[in-house]
Amino acid sequence: MAAATAPGFEHMGLDGRLLRAVAELGWAAPTAIQAEAIPLALEGRDLLARARTGSGKTGAYGLPLLQHLLRLKAAPSAVAQAVRALVLVPSKELGQQVVRSLRQLAAFCARDVRVADLCAQTDLAAQRPVLMEKPDVVVGTPGRVLAHLSARSLSLRHSLELLVLDEADLLLSFGFGEDIKSLLCHLPKIYQALLMSATFSPDVEALKELVLHNPVTVRPPEPQLPSSSQLRQFVVRCGTEEDKFLLLCALLKLRLLRGRALLFVGTLARCYRLKLFLEQFGIPACALNSELPARSRCHVITQFNRGIYDYIVATDEEAPAVPAEQPPRKKRRGAAQSKGKDPEYGVARGIDFQNVAAVINFDVPPTVESYIHRVGRTARADNPGTALTFALPEEQDALAQIENTLAGENGESMLQPYKFSTEEIEGLRYRCRDAMRSVTKQAVKEARLREIKDELLNSEKLKAYFEDNPRDLHVLRHDKPLHPAIVKPHLRNVPEYLVPPSLRGIAKPHLKKRKCLRLRHAGANRRGGSTSRGTGNPLQSFKYARRRAKRPAAPPS
Repeated sequence: MAAATAPGFEHMGLDGRLLRAVAELGWAAPTAIQAEAIPLALEGRDLLARARTGSGKTGAYGLPLLQHLLRLKAAPSAVAQAVRALVLVPSKELGQQVVRSLRQLAAFCARDVRVADLCAQTDLAAQRPVLMEKPDVVVGTPGRVLAHLSARSLSLRHSLELLVLDEADLLLSFGFGEDIKSLLCHLPKIYQALLMSATFSPDVEALKELVLHNPVTVRPPEPQLPSSSQLRQFVVRCGTEEDKFLLLCALLKLRLLRGRALLFVGTLARCYRLKLFLEQFGIPACALNSELPARSRCHVITQFNRGIYDYIVATDEEAPAVPAEQPPRKKRRGAAQSKGKDPEYGVARGIDFQNVAAVINFDVPPTVESYIHRVGRTARADNPGTALTFALPEEQDALAQIENTLAGENGESMLQPYKFSTEEIEGLRYRCRDAMRSVTKQAVKEARLREIKDELLNSEKLKAYFEDNPRDLHVLRHDKPLHPAIVKPHLRNVPEYLVPPSLRGIAKPHLKKRKCLRLRHAGANRRGGSTSRGTGNPLQSFKYARRRAKRPAAPPS
């Protein structure tokens, strides 16, 4: 939240059209980073800004950028149309989100300010007509922008006035260092630069030296993650890999996890293994990883935000895909498998997933920064959220580093133990083993190939049709079963005797989704409560359920 003495948007000297857009978006007051960064950026200062994810960094640079362009357009002397602002992003997904945000802020001045999106995975020739019209703002990854500069379809040397580097801590870690150095050679000697990041790392310091000139550091006094009253963080120490799958099965199949959730894993193979495992129980989920076409990935995110899907299984590309020490033959095989990866993929950071009730770290994040950005997909703005991390014995070192870094002032860990009774879900273990045996390595390999083929078909061959018929786009679903493994029908239903006694009052494994929602809304109306998605704690604890089960029954009338 913004500081109590911070001026509102109306006192920042912003154009009236921008203030109308801000009001339309429902921004009542500037956030902490916006309150500090916008006035300095309007003065023309270079900024090095750090703020946690979901704190409004896009607005912090978007409003000054658009204000600068509108001021140029309103100047008495005519100004030639040219590209005046460049926004560099580390991934295509984040780039499309930035374009959407800038266009929303420029909704009432769209005739005066045009924003071009270079993030789409299309040929350079297809984007050249857009650049020939000389848009005011260009958004793209360093590699794509450099390709256009080299092809001379984009010129910045005599026109650029403002450069923004969004999620700067990722730009170098994604391997864009050389591209950025080459790109700087195409820029004028004098321009304003804004560097936005969720963390300060050696990579950010390196970028600071490359890009900024006498910058002002903006670092609002705020924690890296929301407080425990808004974001509840839990950890489950699992003894075996099977325990992870068992617990996830119980949470989802018994409907103990309410609302939409993101499930993060470390590798591509585990992404499809988990998706196929959930398919065995009739639980649809989308896969999101670097092998899928960029258009399909953005479509998955868009439809998830619209409420079409409940679960996404996403990879974290910072995790090592293969061990560091391997025989040469296995390394070559791993290299061949990763050939189709998109180096400009990124989903754990920057992407604004909406109404995410919970983030499940099925694999412990490799770094503290990765944990912060994963968990930052929930509890955004003022919404509550829950984070649940599954940890094996061999993952305890990485978990300890996260707990120590995020410990409170009194040294207490922010990750609280998730209390539940393993014995109560032992009845599901044999079903879990059945499902895991069905998901073989060959099934995972076939699933990866089939998913890629299906998404390429959806992405390319149907592109022209859906451009002409946008309303039909909803028929493309990304959570359809892949079924390369043998699906056992009996796993879809959970018999009553397998439901723990303490959970039979709240677990509804037999109800269809619509029926379950209808009953829940009806119950809320009788109690006078609310059932809006994304509110409350999505994890129904076993302790709470047991307490409900022990309540004495009402006497018969």
